[in-house]
Amino acid sequence: MPIKTFRGKIAHGDQDTIVLHTNDGSIGYRITKFQLIGTAPGAELVEAVVKIYKIPQDTIDGAIDLSDNTLLGAGFYVSSTTEEWQTHNILIFDNEIFNQDIYVTHYDAIAHAGEPVNYYIELEQIKLDLNENTVATLKDIRNQA
Repeated sequence: MPIKTFRGKIAHGDQDTIVLHTNDGSIGYRITKFQLIGTAPGAELVEAVVKIYKIPQDTIDGAIDLSDNTLLGAGFYVSSTTEEWQTHNILIFDNEIFNQDIYVTHYDAIAHAGEPVNYYIELEQIKLDLNENTVATLKDIRNQA
C-alpha cells in the first residue's frame, strides 16, 4: 500500500491534528518513520519532546508514559549552542494500526527557550477488511471514552 507523509513545525505547548479518518474507516495506518529536527540545528538550545497520540491531549507535557495505550510514538530531540553535539532518539510503535485522526504534541523541556521543532511522519496505508475495520474503530472509541 502507499505511504503518506506529513511534516510540520510545531511550537512549544502546541498540538497539531493530522486528519486521517474516513466515512467508513476502511483505511488503516501504521507509523513507519518518525523524525525530528530543529529549525536551526546547532544554533538553538532545544530539548524537545514530541509525541503522537490517538486522541487529543488536554495537557501537553514532556513526560513519556509507555503504558499509555493512546501513545503511538515519542521522540526526543536535543540541540545545543555550546556543545558540539546534537542527537535525537526516537521510539516508534510501528505495529499499531489505527484508522482515525492522530495528534502531535510538542513540549520543550527548556521552557524559557520554547523553540519550535520540525517533525516528519510516514504512515503506511493499509486496506482494512470489515473485521479489521471494526477492531480498529472499537479501539479508537474505547480510547475516547
